[in-house]
Amino acid sequence: MSLFQPVPSGDKSRDSRTPLADRMRPRTLDEFVGQEHLIAPGKPLRAQIERDDVGSLIFWGPPGTGKTTLAKIIARMTRADFIEFSAVLSGIKEIKQVMADAERARQYGTRTIVFIDEIHRFNKAQQDAFLPHVEKGNIRLIGATTENPSFEIISALLSRSRVYVLNPLTEEQIVLLLRRALEDSERGLGTMQLSASDEVLGQIAAYSSGDARSAYNVLEVAAALASNRTSEDQSSQKAGTGGTPTKLSQGATEITTDIVKDALQKRVLLYDKAGEEHYNLISALHKSVRNSDPDASLYWLGRMLEAGEDPLYIARRVVRMAVEDIGLAEPNALALCMAARDAVDFIGMPEGNLALAQAVVYLALAPKSNALYTAYGEVQGDVERTAAEPVPLHLRNAPTGLMKHLGYGKGYQYAHDLEGKVADMQCLPDNLKDRKYYRPTSEGVEKRIRERMEEIRKNRITAKENDSPPRHPSASLRPGSGTEKKEE
Repeated sequence: MSLFQPVPSGDKSRDSRTPLADRMRPRTLDEFVGQEHLIAPGKPLRAQIERDDVGSLIFWGPPGTGKTTLAKIIARMTRADFIEFSAVLSGIKEIKQVMADAERARQYGTRTIVFIDEIHRFNKAQQDAFLPHVEKGNIRLIGATTENPSFEIISALLSRSRVYVLNPLTEEQIVLLLRRALEDSERGLGTMQLSASDEVLGQIAAYSSGDARSAYNVLEVAAALASNRTSEDQSSQKAGTGGTPTKLSQGATEITTDIVKDALQKRVLLYDKAGEEHYNLISALHKSVRNSDPDASLYWLGRMLEAGEDPLYIARRVVRMAVEDIGLAEPNALALCMAARDAVDFIGMPEGNLALAQAVVYLALAPKSNALYTAYGEVQGDVERTAAEPVPLHLRNAPTGLMKHLGYGKGYQYAHDLEGKVADMQCLPDNLKDRKYYRPTSEGVEKRIRERMEEIRKNRITAKENDSPPRHPSASLRPGSGTEKKEE
C-alpha cells in the first residue's frame, strides 16, 4: 500500500464511536477557534497556508491547543502529498522509507509534507535522518511538540524550520467550542437534545486548563451521565416510584453542575515533571517569593503540589530561596526551611503540604537581601580570574621549629588580647588587598550587621593608630590556632 494516501476530506459524518474531540475537529481555518495571533486574516501562518507556501514548521504549545488540527487543515488546503505519523510509534526504518518515497515523488514534481506528532520523542539520530531531506527540499516538515523546541529539537533542524507558539485556549473560547458540540447534530451531540448553561460550560472550561480535548472529553462523559439519569428517572416514573425527571419543559436534557462534578472527578493540571512547565512553575514560585507576594507564592506552590511534583524537590528549592533572596536579613529563614524539609520527610504527604506552605509564606514576608549571594558570586569570579597567591605568612600555623624559622605565624595578632577585639592585620592575599565582597543591606537583621561592620572598621582604625605590637607572635601558641605537632 502506498504511503501517500489521501487525507480524508472530513465532510462525511463520522462514526459516533469516534471520540467527540476528534469528531469536532475544525476542518477549515474559519472553524478554528483560538490562536488569532497566527491564523487571523493577515497573520503570518494563515498567509502561508492560503498561498500554499508552507515551509518546514514546528508547532509548540500545550495539549489541546490545535497543533494537530492545524496540520490537518494544511493537509486539506495544500496541493502536496501529506504523510502523518507519530514519533511514539515510528522508528528509523519507517523514517528512511518515507524519505525515499518523498525523494522519488519530488522527481515527478510532487511535494510532500510530513507531519510528526510529538516530534520531541524522536532522539537525535532519528531527527538527523530528516535533515538532509529538509535541506534538499524533498519534504516539508511539520512537527508538533509540547516541549520547548530549544531543548528537544536539534539545532540544525530547528534553524531550517519556523517555530509557531500556540497558546492555551481561554475559558470563553472553550465555552464556544462546547456550545458548538452541543448544537451540532452532524458531528457533535445535537441529536441527544442536551442543554447546559454558560455557567456549567464555564465550569468545564475552567477545569480543562486551556485544553480543548480535555474539555470535549468531560462534556462527552457528562452528556452520557445526563442521558442515563434521564432514562432512569423515566423508568422510575413508569414504575410509580416517584422519580424526578431531568427533562426540561422544552424537551432538552439538562447537564447540571452536579453532573459535571461527577464527570470531572479531578481537574486536569498541565504539568510535566521533566518538561518546561516544571521549570516555569518553580520559576513563578521563586519570583513570587522574591517579590514578597505570599498569595502568589501559595498559589504556585499549590499548583506544583496538586499536579504531583516531588515535595522534596520543592523543599530543596525553598531552601535555596532562603539563602539566595533572604540571607542574613532574616537568619531564621534557613532554619525554618530546613525544618519544613524535615517535616515533609517525616510526616509525608499530604500533611507535609502545610509545612511547605508555612515556609513559603515566611520567605515571602521576610526582609529580602541578596548581599550574600552577590558576595559569593564576586568571590567565585576572583578565584577564577586572579592568581592563587599563597596564604600570608602571619596567617599560617607554625607547629614545628622549621616552620617558625621560615616565618610562619610571625606578626600574627591575637584579636582577643586587643582592645576592641580587632587587629590591623591584612587577611587577604596581596593581589586582593582591601577587596570588599559582603555589603549588607538595611533590611532586617542586616541593618544591625551593617552597624557591627562599621564598628569593626572603626576598631581597626584605632588598632592601626595605636600600632600595638602583638603579644603572641606565634599563632601556634594560642587556643584554636590549629592542631599542634611535635617540632621536627
